[in-house]
Amino acid sequence: MLISEVQLINHLITDLPALERNRLLAECELVDLVFAEILTEPNEAMQYAWFPNQGFISLTVPVDKSSNLEVGLIGNEGMLGNTLVLGVTIAPLHSLVQGAGQALRIPVANLLQQIKQSPILEAMLKKYLYVTMVQLSQTAGCTRFHLVEARLARWLLMTRDRAESNEFRITQEFLAYMLGVRRVGVTRAATALHKRQLIKYHRGNITILDVKGLEASACSCYKIDKKTYKRIMQ
Repeated sequence: MLISEVQLINHLITDLPALERNRLLAECELVDLVFAEILTEPNEAMQYAWFPNQGFISLTVPVDKSSNLEVGLIGNEGMLGNTLVLGVTIAPLHSLVQGAGQALRIPVANLLQQIKQSPILEAMLKKYLYVTMVQLSQTAGCTRFHLVEARLARWLLMTRDRAESNEFRITQEFLAYMLGVRRVGVTRAATALHKRQLIKYHRGNITILDVKGLEASACSCYKIDKKTYKRIMQ
């Protein structure tokens, strides 16, 4: 599938100077991200890096044999595979597609070559790696100290930003899986947000009704993540 400027909305790529951007695009292909598709497994060699245009990718770590915990979310603000800028080709986390859409995919060897040729690309990916590290550490503290309702509000806002829509589909079972809590905990938190008319939730369909209200209900981690990205990347 050919890549056109109309299809190109990944911020990391669009922020590159024209020369570096075109050189990188020449090595990429446009692919579909399929819901629930697993892209990387921890401790396994990565074959590709992905720059989402639409859709979003969840980063998780195993908690025990039956559950994982989400520690990061990637949309068109970033990429999957940013540790390649360190020269490490082993995936650190489990990643799966949580929102279907299109992405630019590049073989690992080609991206490593592009990084060698472009100090500008290397610097940008290092900055984004820093942003990702802040998000991971922020999520660790959030999971330990913040209430489920505030964490759910944060997650819904993060998903909204990456889906670029106030409506998306997610089951309570998957939310519990992502937040690392029992399903009953997600039900209580979602019901509380619903009663305050911040969201509408019915059979896996979520609609955010009041963005400002949801932001006020979210823990401080949401604003910290956004401020970090803006300060470092812009």
